[in-house]
Amino acid sequence: MLNLAQVIGRCGKDPEVRFSGNGNAVCNLSVATTEKWKDRDGNPQERTEWHRISCFGKTAENVGKYVSKGSLLYVSGRLQTRSYEKDGSTRYSTDIVADNIRFLSPKSEGNGGERRASSSGDDNRMGDGSSHPASGVADDSDDQIPF
Repeated sequence: MLNLAQVIGRCGKDPEVRFSGNGNAVCNLSVATTEKWKDRDGNPQERTEWHRISCFGKTAENVGKYVSKGSLLYVSGRLQTRSYEKDGSTRYSTDIVADNIRFLSPKSEGNGGERRASSSGDDNRMGDGSSHPASGVADDSDDQIPF
């Protein structure tokens, strides 16, 4: 079975990092992806989806250190749905629990270029900051922030 989510988008606000009782970092952030198309009459249309992202450990620490509102990110991880009670009714929220986050914003946007925060194996370190795109992903830094 496969549970994999991948998004490339812009961070909607500065990430929120906190530490659990045992000192492990937990980070929550939101990432916006925007789909653009033309309708039958040729008028430009767009729709923005917001994705809730959670990450832990060294990944969470690095995201808190290097990501800010507007940063372009590649996120991969697994979908996880949780339930909670609000106003007497059960509600559900689906998050992406990230195991790999790459920072795609150029150095001029303040995070040092393409870098990654990953929770797997030796990838707990930051990337080398080189200018080549991650995994063949083009840098869309000309896109506007969708908010």
